[in-house]
Amino acid sequence: MPDSKRFLHPEAIQRIARLDIRAKHIVEGFLSGLHRSPYFGQSVEFAQHREYVPGDDLRHVDWKVWAKQDRLYIKQYEEDTNFRCLMVVDVSESMQYGSGALNKYEYACTVASSLAYLILRQQDAVGCVTFDEKVRSKVPVSNRQNHIFPLIEALNVNLPADKTEMSAVLQEVAETYPRRGVVIIVSDCFADVESLVKGIRLLRQRGHDVMLFHILDDEELEFSFNGPIRFEGLEMEMALNCNPRALREGYLEALYDFLEDLRHQCAQNACDYMLIKTSDPLDAALAKFFTNRLGMHHRN
Repeated sequence: MPDSKRFLHPEAIQRIARLDIRAKHIVEGFLSGLHRSPYFGQSVEFAQHREYVPGDDLRHVDWKVWAKQDRLYIKQYEEDTNFRCLMVVDVSESMQYGSGALNKYEYACTVASSLAYLILRQQDAVGCVTFDEKVRSKVPVSNRQNHIFPLIEALNVNLPADKTEMSAVLQEVAETYPRRGVVIIVSDCFADVESLVKGIRLLRQRGHDVMLFHILDDEELEFSFNGPIRFEGLEMEMALNCNPRALREGYLEALYDFLEDLRHQCAQNACDYMLIKTSDPLDAALAKFFTNRLGMHHRN
C-alpha cells in the first residue's frame, strides 16, 4: 500500500477528492440511462439473500421474506456473488503525457475508479494493482462499499517514475491473486509487446478473463504537430529536435503496425482489447466494459 503520510498533503487530498467526485458523477450519469439486467445476467442457482438498496431490480425481490419480516431482500445468485475484478493500472512516467483536459494517467485512474464504483454498486468485488517497472501498490479484492477509498488512494501517485515492465508485473499479479476473475489492464502499452503478451498468456492459463484498456492521447494517434518541435523522452534520457511533418508518415505507419500487432496478439490469447483515446467520453469505456462482461457470460 502507498505511504499513507503523503495523503495528508493538501494537494494529494485535493487530487483524491477530484477523482472521487469525477468517478461518482460519471457512474451516476451512466446508470441513470442504463437498464442493468441485460448486462448483469442471473444464474439459475440461488445463493443467498442481501438487503435491498435503491436501484435494485424489483423482479428479484423475495416477496415471501418481505411478507414475513416486512423488509425487502434481493435474491442473489451464484453468478452475482462470484464476480471478482482486479484493476491493473499503469502509473509509469509515460502516462503523464496529455494534450487535452486529462493526461493518460488521469484518464486511466478515472476509468479504473469509475469501474470500481460500478462493480461495488453491484455488490461484486474489486481490487487494484498499480505498476511501472514493478508493482507499486496492491489493494485486495473486496466488495465492501467503503472499499472505494483505498482503491482511489492507491491510484494517487505523487511522482510517477520508471519505465513500463509488463511480464514480471503480470506474473506477480497471477501469483498474488490466484482466484479466477476478470483482470482489467489499463495502460498506454509503451512496453515490449512480447513482454505484455507473455503476462496476458499467464493470466489466461490461470483461468482469468483478461481485458486490455489501451489508453492513448489523441496526439499520439494523429501526430498533428506543426512547426519545429523538441520531443523529450518521459521514460528515457533523450530528446529530438525535428520538423514533425517530415516524421508524420513514418510515425503513423509504425504506430499502425504496433497497434495491429497488439490487437492480433490479444486476439490470439483471448484477451479483449479496447483502444481508448483520452478525448473519448468516459462513459464509453464503461459501456465497453458492460458489453464485454456480457460476452464473458456467454463464453463461460
